[in-house]
Amino acid sequence: MAASPSQRPLRALIVDDEQPARQRLRGLLRTADGVDVAGVCAGGQDALDALDRAYDSERPINLVFLDVQMPEVDGFDVLDALHDDPPGPLPVVVFVTAYDRYALQAFDAHAVDYLLKPYSDERFEVALARAKQFARSTSGADIETQDVVDRMRALLDEVGTAGASAADDPSEPDHAPPYLDRIALKERGRVRLLPTEEIRWIGAADVYVEIHTRSGETHLHRALLGELEDRLDPQRFVRIHRSHLVRIDAVEELLHDSHGTYTAVLDDGTMLKLSRTYRERVQERLGQSL
Repeated sequence: MAASPSQRPLRALIVDDEQPARQRLRGLLRTADGVDVAGVCAGGQDALDALDRAYDSERPINLVFLDVQMPEVDGFDVLDALHDDPPGPLPVVVFVTAYDRYALQAFDAHAVDYLLKPYSDERFEVALARAKQFARSTSGADIETQDVVDRMRALLDEVGTAGASAADDPSEPDHAPPYLDRIALKERGRVRLLPTEEIRWIGAADVYVEIHTRSGETHLHRALLGELEDRLDPQRFVRIHRSHLVRIDAVEELLHDSHGTYTAVLDDGTMLKLSRTYRERVQERLGQSL
């Protein structure tokens, strides 16, 4: 006898441009009851294509763990497309974000749930339970409700309005957290406070980052590269690759090859690739074209 819709595993799609973030979610979902990982996407357009394919194959996606901040097509663009031209029954969306409190207020008011990076395994379990309950309560195939559409639309509108109000009103206090001047490193029963002034570059390493200092030391720190990028002063640190964040004054030169690819050479001789995706950021930081 075939399983009823309420007994079938929910099909989940993971969407995040950071590989460590995708791996973490996939690992957590693999051990979750009643959920199958139907796909993993590195960008918003890939996610929309995957949702279309799943619907066409009559195996629609029920849950989407959606990163908000992605290049080209971000999480808000995905929501907008789902609202304006849904391929079929709308999935339940759990937002994954490092956004400030304005967005979190909107998530609290309108979203099924959200995960604020970095999140604990326990917080993930809470979000997953809520999402599963919401999906099951709409009987699987009946997820396409006006309530979900309204929540998505209100999320987009409210976040945009909150951001614009804060920018337009000079009396509105700045609620963004201050940039880090030290990073707390846990090392064998102690916590070392590493001044950010000592950092030369940071590299992604699965669910960790490797922090390379001016003195030649390397420290393994549990964090995602995108999280640190948001917390470090952009006047001092710049993302040059999906896997590399560098202190700008540690870069001595940029080597250009015949294929149009640049390599950043640091003051200790370290050579790191400058990807096309992040070249514009470097140009903006330098105030000149490469």
